[in-house]
Amino acid sequence: MSENKTKPTDLSVEDFIRNSDPKKVEDSFKLVHIMEKLSGEPATMWGPSIIGFGKYHYKYESGREGEMCKIGFSPRKAAFSLYVLHCEPEINDPLISQLGKIKMGKGACIYFKKLDDLNIDILEKIIVNSLKETEIKYGK
Repeated sequence: MSENKTKPTDLSVEDFIRNSDPKKVEDSFKLVHIMEKLSGEPATMWGPSIIGFGKYHYKYESGREGEMCKIGFSPRKAAFSLYVLHCEPEINDPLISQLGKIKMGKGACIYFKKLDDLNIDILEKIIVNSLKETEIKYGK
């Protein structure tokens, strides 16, 4: 089985943000603040391009296992990628429909262009729900 390529690194989150798309720098620092506040965890680089907060251990029925950040984001050129656990559709779907101008990807990936396109109160509720669901599903 191949090793997970997305794991914590010693790369500087601040350097990564400052060297990313200049249009995304301010929003990236705002997201770091929001996610650190809600998770109680410091920002850490996961691989070369994901800013993650906290971690959990997963193990699939296939036997594949590893660690991943509980929540995270990446300021990609086309759009921000927000990584949250989307386990409880009956709780999160109504919130996601109120989040703002977004696109949904596979799994729990939410894409958006800028923070001004989002309802920040709803974003925070989705993040809190994701953290709770990760803890329920995978433990602390």
